[in-house]
Amino acid sequence: MFGAPKDIELPQPPTDGVSCLKFAPKGSFIAAGSWDKNVRCWEVLPKQSSAVGKAMINNEAHVLCTDWSSDCTKIYVGGTDSKVKCWNLATNQLTQVAQHGAPVKEVFWIEESQVMVTGSWDKTLKYWDMRMQTPILTVDLPERVYALDVLHPLLVVATADRKVIIYDLNKPGTEFKRMESPLKHQTRSIACFSDRNGFALGSIEGRVAIQSFSEKTEETFTFKCHRENDILAYPVNSISFAHPFGTFATAGSDGTFNFWDKETKNRLKQFPKCPTSISCATFSPDATMYAYAVSYDWCKGADHVPNLPNNIHCHVVPESEIKGKGKRR
Repeated sequence: MFGAPKDIELPQPPTDGVSCLKFAPKGSFIAAGSWDKNVRCWEVLPKQSSAVGKAMINNEAHVLCTDWSSDCTKIYVGGTDSKVKCWNLATNQLTQVAQHGAPVKEVFWIEESQVMVTGSWDKTLKYWDMRMQTPILTVDLPERVYALDVLHPLLVVATADRKVIIYDLNKPGTEFKRMESPLKHQTRSIACFSDRNGFALGSIEGRVAIQSFSEKTEETFTFKCHRENDILAYPVNSISFAHPFGTFATAGSDGTFNFWDKETKNRLKQFPKCPTSISCATFSPDATMYAYAVSYDWCKGADHVPNLPNNIHCHVVPESEIKGKGKRR
């Protein structure tokens, strides 16, 4: 047990680094992708303080990203083989549905548009209608996709050259805005504000930028986190918003996660340190649960690989921990 003392540990965890976690849009199901080439699905039972493994499938390539269909019957899987596949949970079949020219870093199902968007290291975004074998739209980017988030109609993508490109999904082929990251180092994570009026950006040197589309200067700022004595800086591997409240969590290579309120610029809660990196993390849609993977992320290189298993934990979130004291949403 390597998470916080009362957090639920998911059984039969991945045998290699955990690359992605995603809650289903309904219910208490969660999917995880891993460098062991498998995708796993669990049902979390908060009232029983337990979780049950439901399914697993081999992707035949390292998994970098996953997302659920809106009816929770399918999971889309992107990986290092430059393909996106659809895992039909009823038939346990894996079928290719998209192709890129390099590994697929991000995949999102956009329910409002009934399309899937994929972001790749081939420097493109592609939009897919599941009834067609070729993309309905390809958008060229300045560099490889490092992080992506979608909250319709907002899409934000961070690329390898510290650029951030914002799109209005009502006009997905046209850039709404392009900007350079306010952070001086490589981007690791990005997340849309709950009110869609901006985004949060995390870097490899333990800093987060809060970037509002508002012209009010006090609503755009940066802050330090995931550091030790302000000397050692660690990558911010995950930013996830608790959408019912507009607050958010960060998780990092230092093995910690924290809840924050951007309106008051305060930390709401700091959690115990885990024995190795938190490689990825996410809130459930209703923000009653927060899942995080305790899994080495190679931030210190091959000489510091811990002799520890990869574990995924689920923290049941009381409203008192995550509800901000700032503006009401």
